[in-house]
Amino acid sequence: MVLNQKGEIMISRQYRDDVSRVAADSFRLQVIAAKEAGSQAPIRRIENCSFIYTRHLNMYFVALTKSNVNPALVFEYLFQKIRVLKAYLGEDFDENSMRNNMTLIYELMDETMDFGYPQNCAVDVLQMYINLANVKPQDEPEPEQLTKQITGAIDWRREGIRHKRNEVYIDVLESVNLMISTSGAILRNEVTGRVQMNTKLTGMPECKFGLNDKLVIEKESAGGKKKPGVEIDDCVFHRCVRLGKFDADRTITFIPPDGEFELMRYRVNDNVNLPFRLIPAVQEEGQTKCSINLKVIANFSEKLFATHVVIKIPVPKNTSKAKIKNSFGRAKYEPEQNAIVWRIKKFPGKATCMLSSDMELVRTVRPKAWDRPAINVDFQVPMFTASGVHVRFLRVYDKSGYHTNRWVRYITKAGGYQVKI
Repeated sequence: MVLNQKGEIMISRQYRDDVSRVAADSFRLQVIAAKEAGSQAPIRRIENCSFIYTRHLNMYFVALTKSNVNPALVFEYLFQKIRVLKAYLGEDFDENSMRNNMTLIYELMDETMDFGYPQNCAVDVLQMYINLANVKPQDEPEPEQLTKQITGAIDWRREGIRHKRNEVYIDVLESVNLMISTSGAILRNEVTGRVQMNTKLTGMPECKFGLNDKLVIEKESAGGKKKPGVEIDDCVFHRCVRLGKFDADRTITFIPPDGEFELMRYRVNDNVNLPFRLIPAVQEEGQTKCSINLKVIANFSEKLFATHVVIKIPVPKNTSKAKIKNSFGRAKYEPEQNAIVWRIKKFPGKATCMLSSDMELVRTVRPKAWDRPAINVDFQVPMFTASGVHVRFLRVYDKSGYHTNRWVRYITKAGGYQVKI
């Protein structure tokens, strides 16, 4: 069921007889009225009934059951339900758009769940036979093809897709998370990445995708010369990937959806190539002066550039003036952020830049030690991966044997990139 912020039921659907709408009053009084949402766990047991819920804007999507269900499955269904509604009603659908499309939502509820079991939640397949008056499917499918697609194993791709040019675009997007202590010790150092694909392929091709995974490379080079590889952990795949083959020999085999999709997510903890090295030095002179010197070194190749580099250097809250000297870029003291913000549009690889600042501080009645927050760095480095992950191959197999153009792009961004001073 879906409730608004007042606890009123907007839409509900009973798939079994073990729970009733009366139970919704208990949820309204004990969760919504008590303002527990957001501060407590999103699972509540009230009167022998389990309430599993999530929020979208000011609405609560709630699943009720008296049986012992897998909560991860229920949450995944709720998230998929919201994703489907976003595709139909827009990213920021609200209470009014829900009330104006009751018939559509009831249809989607019946198609995505049956007797309490999740069914087809693929947006592109649902849009083939459930659509708004102003939304028309690109190709009207035959009834036999539609039935096969709904009940078949490959519901994320329909047959008969044709493209003039067969192309695959691959984006390897990484986020670097770093925390360095005041003594220079690394407290946290990891890379989280995802492989985003945009496929424009004809027919029902099978793809085989390969990264420089250490386990695969060691297996391939057994007895020969060992090639360097990357230890890739915590892999999470799109449902098109055949997990059985990956578990058996670490090969990523799949029939891709048409268009954009996220193929996989991963994490790397070892041998991370940090894009930037920061060397800060802070000196406090009594209660009226403070100086900060910062040296920034780019560790990536001189052929590459970092873009949109923003370095936030914290200063004491009682700073009145700041005299700043920097080698390039623009640096400015911003009192509302209690920091010197240094912006560099283009930072060349292997370059070193310096910043020095002398601050004048206002005397306070009750002197308080400066807690020295961490320096925060934001950046983007195209065609560079901090983890060392790169695409080794993408093979496309199709009955017609057409030629495929492949395009690969790498982008590394800052996640939580912090250096304590």
